[in-house]
Amino acid sequence: MSMTNIVVLVLYLALMIGVAAWFSRRKSIRDGGDFIMAGRSLPTFVLGGTLLATFVGSGSIIGGASFVFTNGPLAGIFFFMGTFVGIVVLGLMSRRIRKSSFNTVPELLRARFGPLTGVIGTVLVLVAFIGISAYQFTGTGYILSLITPLSEVQGTIVALVLIGFLAVSGGLKSVAWTDFLSSLLVVLGLGGALAYLFVSDLGGIGGYVDQLDPAFRSVTGVLGPLQILGYFLPLFLLILGDQNMHQRIGAAKDTATAFKAILVFFVGAVLVVGPIILLASSASILNPESDPDMAILGLAAGEFVPETLGAVILVAALAIIVTTGSSYLLTCSGNIVYDLVFRPGSRRQREAAAEPERAQRQEVRISRLSVAGVAVLGYVMVQFFPSLLALQMYAYTMYGAAITPVVIAALFWKRASAAGAIASMVAAGAVTVCWEVLGPVEQVASVVVALPVSLLVLVTVSLAVPQRSPQVPQPSR
Repeated sequence: MSMTNIVVLVLYLALMIGVAAWFSRRKSIRDGGDFIMAGRSLPTFVLGGTLLATFVGSGSIIGGASFVFTNGPLAGIFFFMGTFVGIVVLGLMSRRIRKSSFNTVPELLRARFGPLTGVIGTVLVLVAFIGISAYQFTGTGYILSLITPLSEVQGTIVALVLIGFLAVSGGLKSVAWTDFLSSLLVVLGLGGALAYLFVSDLGGIGGYVDQLDPAFRSVTGVLGPLQILGYFLPLFLLILGDQNMHQRIGAAKDTATAFKAILVFFVGAVLVVGPIILLASSASILNPESDPDMAILGLAAGEFVPETLGAVILVAALAIIVTTGSSYLLTCSGNIVYDLVFRPGSRRQREAAAEPERAQRQEVRISRLSVAGVAVLGYVMVQFFPSLLALQMYAYTMYGAAITPVVIAALFWKRASAAGAIASMVAAGAVTVCWEVLGPVEQVASVVVALPVSLLVLVTVSLAVPQRSPQVPQPSR
């Protein structure tokens, strides 16, 4: 335990808690729309920062780094390429997403395909997002165990409380601003560490390449093309249909702001993912006995960088994971509020129409209670997976294969039908679970099987059972 680490950690936590407390004021959070969608008022750089921090969490700084450490930097480029291709396509979709501007993805599906589709979508979104929230707790626990005397288990429990607080307090307004500040810290911390290691320990780019394991110099490292595809697709599919991405684009001031924010997101992803790949592969040279999950964190906690820089890296990693976790807790609460409690046609929705002021207070209260409940469920879920990377790939696949194709069809394919959407989601979800339990996951990832099934069923059933009166998605507000 280092006093420098403790000081940097305390300063970061004080800043995050201060921002959350500021946005928790009553005049900042008047209703569920303010809590979940930040009053649709986020400026460009804050929106770009929160897009970056939401998507780049422990799945990148720990799970992605573990993959690069084990399989090499070139394979790591393919692993993360799904993120960049997904951002480009998301930018092309941003105008349509901002105009639709739904609170949640199931709300879009319900408006386009009917109530049953919305219910199934809600279940699948919650299953996937609780899993994503869960491995943020574990990642934060790892880092807290390096910085403080806490064990990993104790750190995970502290993470649950901290991440939950940030999400509960000010909703998307506080999450977006803490995301933005955390993104700046991550870019500076990872960039500084990379520059130091290459200059002082590796002898520049030439020295890095010369010392790299020869097995890592092939295009896909030690993996086959089908295995690489199994890592590329989940990130690509998740970013296209991710409810967090759609909510944040919907929270932009206008469509122009949304598009510019996605450009900021892309540049930020380059500045974060590039150093992650290079640092994790450098760890295979400098610290080959490291636990793969601790590839980058081990460099920071060891004697490979100056103490102050190591503290910044650890706290930066903590920052990016904490903000990602709070984002996913927040979006899950949106599903509970808008897709379960206040869904169209429900008793509470009718009461809300009669007493709007009382309903606004209820929305905020239920949103906050939902965050706490989802946090506890996430902690329970993480106990059942052998590694963070395994949980990451399961959660990404469940969402990407079961939800993303239907979301894109709802926005862009007029012939998509309710029967096709329902059949596609059920089939993809079932295939994902069955393959994770029974299939050769290490050789062929579940997404490689589940995605073709999802697309085939969506198209075939939609054409065979057309929607009699295709609905145009309109927000239910």
